[in-house]
Amino acid sequence: MKRYVLLAIGLVMTAIYLFPLYWMYLTAFKGSSEIFQYPPTFWPTNPQWSFAEVWQSRGMGRYIWNSLLIAVGVTILVTFMGTGCAYVLSRVRNIWMDMALFAILMMQVLPSSLMVTPIFVMFNQIGLLASPRVAVILAQTAKMLPLYIVLCRATFVQVPRELEDAALVDGSSRIGAFFNIMLPLARNGILVTSVLIFLQSFGEYVYARSLIARNELQVATVGLQTFMGPDASDWNGIMTYAAIYVTPILFVFMLLQRRIVSGLTAGALK
Repeated sequence: MKRYVLLAIGLVMTAIYLFPLYWMYLTAFKGSSEIFQYPPTFWPTNPQWSFAEVWQSRGMGRYIWNSLLIAVGVTILVTFMGTGCAYVLSRVRNIWMDMALFAILMMQVLPSSLMVTPIFVMFNQIGLLASPRVAVILAQTAKMLPLYIVLCRATFVQVPRELEDAALVDGSSRIGAFFNIMLPLARNGILVTSVLIFLQSFGEYVYARSLIARNELQVATVGLQTFMGPDASDWNGIMTYAAIYVTPILFVFMLLQRRIVSGLTAGALK
């Protein structure tokens, strides 16, 4: 009986959590008058298929391509620089490493809105704003790197040190043990953390809005503003745009759900 009660509670909590997603897709199919109808309808009476129109009229392909470039660039840089750092923090235990980990955690506390002004001034002085997408990638990498290190460190902590010591006894070098032993055993946790970094970077807004001046280089989150005017907002267009934008993210999650669950249960986010 207790199991069924917990199952029912879990289903209710899941329904509450997913309801905004359902409402977003529902509104995307509603007409302008039906959106503000009271009482609200939970199924469109006259479905509107405006996805192709929104895609073409708003140039969503360009926006999503820019978001994808930035997200992939950030994920590659963060994974390349953060994996080794996370491994070191998981193996070397002393007061200095604890202080370094604390400093990394404090860096994650700083919001993007606070850091964007000094970053803009610095990038402008060194001429990096001439390549705005590169500037956004570097700024977002600096923002996401502490999060990656903290989460990925927990993955390496789960790997027994004895396996690495056995590889060293067999004649492997420290670097060889890292690539041949540690990385394969920690791959699920690294994948989960990399996916989180990708999703966070795919939805980046503050740095792109501040560092990119040309509209053709803007990301999808900034492109959503084109539906909002001083007098009125196109809510059907906003929800249609959001549905197109969110669907690839859901597809990636469903495609990698087994690996994500495996990484979570292995302690990647502990």
